[in-house]
Amino acid sequence: MTHPSARRVGAVRRQLWLVGACSALLASAARAEQAAPAPAPEPDGYEYRIGPEDVLQIAVWQNAELSRVLPVRPDGKISLPLLNDVQAAGLTPMQLRDALKEKLAQYVPAAEISVIVGEVQSFNVSLIGKVQHANRFKLKSPTTVLDLLALAGGFAEFADPDRIVILRPEPVIAQGRRTGQAYKRIPFNYKKVISAGGEGENILLQPGDIVVVP
Repeated sequence: MTHPSARRVGAVRRQLWLVGACSALLASAARAEQAAPAPAPEPDGYEYRIGPEDVLQIAVWQNAELSRVLPVRPDGKISLPLLNDVQAAGLTPMQLRDALKEKLAQYVPAAEISVIVGEVQSFNVSLIGKVQHANRFKLKSPTTVLDLLALAGGFAEFADPDRIVILRPEPVIAQGRRTGQAYKRIPFNYKKVISAGGEGENILLQPGDIVVVP
């Protein structure tokens, strides 16, 4: 027959062993958490901005007279009853919706408006220089410089991929009005982008960009 004191000693030893095992597991988990790499940040969300020639579907709830399907004019504006000309190019659909709601407030208080880009026609970029197929491309979705080079079939002979330049149009504003257009030069180093860790340098194209491969 086992003495009661011996049973108590055995129970204490088992409890100590369990405590030690739990401590070891917690310490191991803590080390693993510290060693694990931090999650990569999610890429910024892509917001499409309306451009000339895009076709917009504008719906005003319970007001068929104001609802329209219409293209954006070359000057970036649209025409609507009561409002005449409204700037659309350069805005996101949500921003245009808010602008229309504000302008219509005096005619249709608390109007419910939706703006949908029915056809994307303004996302045009050009690729020129030493590539297999230089061209003007009409894009329908977010596209990077590497995507565009792939569409063109890659580089031609004697191309210098380290000196690619993106010419990005920017409006010239004087006295609050657009008076012209200039171009911002953005360098693009192909070899750096395709090397380890260079993925973040793969630039997302914008409508009107011109990519030059010397």
